[in-house]
Amino acid sequence: MARYIDASCKLCRREKQKLFLKGTKCSSEKCPLDRRSYPPGQHGQSRRQKVSEYGIQLREKQKIRRLYGLAEMQFRNYFEKALRQTGKTGELLVKALERRFDNVVYRLGFAPSRKTARQMILHGHFLINSKACNIPSVLLSAGDVIQVAERSKKLDVIHNSMKRMKDSSMLPWLSLDKANLNGTFLQVPERADIPLPANEQLVVELYSK
Repeated sequence: MARYIDASCKLCRREKQKLFLKGTKCSSEKCPLDRRSYPPGQHGQSRRQKVSEYGIQLREKQKIRRLYGLAEMQFRNYFEKALRQTGKTGELLVKALERRFDNVVYRLGFAPSRKTARQMILHGHFLINSKACNIPSVLLSAGDVIQVAERSKKLDVIHNSMKRMKDSSMLPWLSLDKANLNGTFLQVPERADIPLPANEQLVVELYSK
């Protein structure tokens, strides 16, 4: 499977929006998007503004895919599964992405970005319901508890990341116990509660062509 190895900040510049792929750097003055708000490449500063309907739909799909750090085939598989379920396909797609293990680790504040969360899960730094799990794509269910492994409780990356988390900013479908370094996935979130700066309906329209 192809893996993106170029600079993550180029993805934010391409979408002309902060995707928070580099953790704290995205909120600092070092963020390249603040200094160069145009897309990367030799045509990045082109004055051409007109974008086709297909182009708009494609950009929304790429934005969501890059936010959650998925390859094209992975993302398409999530869409196909959502399409087979009863309900609004776009909302079901976003809800499934929010249930991913790596996303929940990031949302709880145990990692500064989803990419870092994925790497830490692969290295065995987190447990699900007291059982080892090194698969970032596992979909969590209501009541699942995510715990920091005992050997990992002193990692600076975890404590530095948690400093940015405030009790008031915790999402309503998650519960965090900072003292014991664990969090609970309370329920599958409603679409209205998910802070996603993208229109998933355009993805449905794109794949329906």
